[in-house]
Amino acid sequence: MVYAMGYPSGLWLLPACIFCLLVSAGCIAEESEPPYVQLPVSPVPTPTPDSPVVTVPLADLALQKEDLPPDYRLKDRTVTSYDGAGQVFRDLGWQQGYEVTYYRMDTDRNDITIISQEIAVYPIKTVRDAYSLKKEKLLPEEDSRTDYQVPFPPTGDRSIAWREVSTSGMVPVVTYTVIFTKKNVYEKIALTGTSTDYELLKTLATTAAEKIR
Repeated sequence: MVYAMGYPSGLWLLPACIFCLLVSAGCIAEESEPPYVQLPVSPVPTPTPDSPVVTVPLADLALQKEDLPPDYRLKDRTVTSYDGAGQVFRDLGWQQGYEVTYYRMDTDRNDITIISQEIAVYPIKTVRDAYSLKKEKLLPEEDSRTDYQVPFPPTGDRSIAWREVSTSGMVPVVTYTVIFTKKNVYEKIALTGTSTDYELLKTLATTAAEKIR
């Protein structure tokens, strides 16, 4: 009897089984792309334009006790009345004002020092005129030997400082004063007494100017 030539029964299934095993093992799997992850995008902050006029309450512009040496005490803190501004400055559009005073006293040495701050708000177009008038009223006469302008770090938009000595009493009294403007604010800070500190005045003026925003 003659038998037909061929593969043994079931041998043809072997390649198919091997293919299935490779696929299940991942050897012939197609490469899949990594999942797309969208990172959060932070918004770019838009700069806020700086206001040409003061935007904080006047009480926040006043020097606080923590701005001064610890031995100073509050003497007075008040708003300025409309009548107290003076007609000339009301004509320039004076809007509001604030004043604060501190003092330091040593009774054993008969020594006292006073720090006063005057704040006034004007329209932006007239604050320079108010500064010029204050400057004319406060600057000493040219032939004065005890009153003179002193060098001072630039403060605010414009500033000037001077030193005055009063010898009318038993003990000479020295006064350092600086006036300056920033935005639409005029300020005057004076340090007067039998003991004074020019460096302290510079620090106080810088602190006061930084409060104007």
